[in-house]
Amino acid sequence: MRAEVELRDIEIFLALAEELHFGRTAERLHVTQAMVSQSIKKQERRLGGALFDRTSRAIRLTPLGEQLYRELNAGYRQIMDGVASVSAAARGTAGMLTLGSIGPHPFGLDDLVEAMELFQHRYPAAQLQHREIQPPAPLDPLRSGEVDVALLWLPVREPDLTIGPVTHTSPVLLMVAAHHPFAQRDSICLEDLGDATVVAGDSIPHYMEEAINPFYTPSGRPIARGPVMSTWQQVVNTVTSGQCVAGVVAEFAGYYPWPGLAFVPIRDAAPSRWALVWRSAAETPLIRAFAETVSDVVGGN
Repeated sequence: MRAEVELRDIEIFLALAEELHFGRTAERLHVTQAMVSQSIKKQERRLGGALFDRTSRAIRLTPLGEQLYRELNAGYRQIMDGVASVSAAARGTAGMLTLGSIGPHPFGLDDLVEAMELFQHRYPAAQLQHREIQPPAPLDPLRSGEVDVALLWLPVREPDLTIGPVTHTSPVLLMVAAHHPFAQRDSICLEDLGDATVVAGDSIPHYMEEAINPFYTPSGRPIARGPVMSTWQQVVNTVTSGQCVAGVVAEFAGYYPWPGLAFVPIRDAAPSRWALVWRSAAETPLIRAFAETVSDVVGGN
């Protein structure tokens, strides 16, 4: 108990030395002004000298106070960093968290970058790393354990996977070769896909593929499927050659601005909704903490 009191006294002294105002210090530390005053007087009695010069208008550090501030500040920060590290380990919010996303940029949207920065601030003992997910096989990295949390388009209806917060929605575009007839249009409609051949995914649930690349037009015409792809590079090469087209979300136009590709809006396609997804059996406090942080930033998308 004595150690806790002394640590609190140090915290009060350092805060007052920075704020130079009893009211702001009390508000910052969520204590009363009387407690701040009592703590400082106790420390002054213990040291045998004044730490602050007090006037009716302001307070400032005395030379003794300045010396104490320099000596205590570095040590206190190290102590609190150590306490935070041990506390994080005890709560399970320390260690490596591997995030998976489609595209070369890790969670490249502004809100998600902000969420990652906030997460690192909240949980300094946690580390984040990124793995790219292949669109033709979006669930494989989760199932293999290569990633802990994946950013995926919805729907995801797998009994072993948990759907976390929805992060954003994106317009759906058609990726075509620059010389494809559709590339000359301002937009197309879903019915136009009946005149095209769409790439097929290697390891993707039927319903996830259909959300971006439907199997039938609105009138019921079947949409032809081309070669089965297992990697995004294969998709890009096949589309660039003109053999197939592929539905993608709007971010991909920025991720892959290749000269041989064009991205055409599909004006009647429903926007794609995206969310965090993880294995239910492998859920950890670190995963929950990350999902909560993302939810705090993106709100109710």
